[in-house]
Amino acid sequence: MGTLNAFCTWLAQTRLSQGIQTTEWIIPAIQTVHILCVAAVMTSVLLLNLRLLGLRARDQPFDSLAARFVPVIWWSLPILLTTGVILIIAEPGRAPQNPVFLLKMGLLSAAVVLTSICRRPLRKDAAFWDQASGRRWAGRLLAGISLALWIGIVCAGRWIAYVQVA
Repeated sequence: MGTLNAFCTWLAQTRLSQGIQTTEWIIPAIQTVHILCVAAVMTSVLLLNLRLLGLRARDQPFDSLAARFVPVIWWSLPILLTTGVILIIAEPGRAPQNPVFLLKMGLLSAAVVLTSICRRPLRKDAAFWDQASGRRWAGRLLAGISLALWIGIVCAGRWIAYVQVA
């Protein structure tokens, strides 16, 4: 942690960090974009997972919904990364050393891998998740895990602000 602490101290003193910190509108604007992208991702994830769970859009093939909503997830993630990096540059002592931030990043990594795993079989068989009760059961299990991961990411994101790092 000593090296990370030294890096965060250095980063907070850079011209870029100071510029972001002293320009009133930057942090609220970046947070707004970040939150809007979180909303886009969460809406897409929710709709896809409710379909896998068989609770919504049962009359639509899963691959059709995935074709519509997975790009929203993939396009939002780089924007979330960019806005997140800007927020870290603005307040480097707040997140990188925070164990909840590390939890959020771990959950995010798992969610991205799981989303890729769910999407991969659709490349060979568009009806993969709509066939056979065993696949539907697996899809439901993956949907439950996915929802738990994404909800955990959002909760951890909010929780970061309330965990003080010494």
